[in-house]
Amino acid sequence: MSMSSSDWASFAKASAKANRLNKGIVFDALSKAGITHVRVGFDGEGDQGQMERAAAQTNGNEVEFPAVTLSLWEAAFGCAELSACELDLQSGVEHLCYAYLEQEHGGWENNEGGFGEFTLDVAARTITLDFNGRIIDYAHSTHTF
Repeated sequence: MSMSSSDWASFAKASAKANRLNKGIVFDALSKAGITHVRVGFDGEGDQGQMERAAAQTNGNEVEFPAVTLSLWEAAFGCAELSACELDLQSGVEHLCYAYLEQEHGGWENNEGGFGEFTLDVAARTITLDFNGRIIDYAHSTHTF
């Protein structure tokens, strides 16, 4: 199946909508649980990448995520409507971070890849993505004498 620019634009729009909706759902659950910050690292290269397990904190102390289930949204290429998925809170945070990573740096795991960390500030309801893209650099010169 070939991908047209309008197909890609529709998918990107649906993904951004799912991210906006999911951000509110995740932050509401984190706030209710008394979690103040969450950190999620990621690393990828050679066409593979992974998210690290999300780590929750309450006022600087690491805490466990409560056992709650969230109903989140996801977009699928070629589908106009969002679909629902059920995830526990920790997996929901990771799902949201992965979706934002794809939104902002699609292909982050390809070639030399990228790495970094997400920081969620629950009180401010912000997600900060600290992204590092790896590149191979070289210098070339030709001399004829």
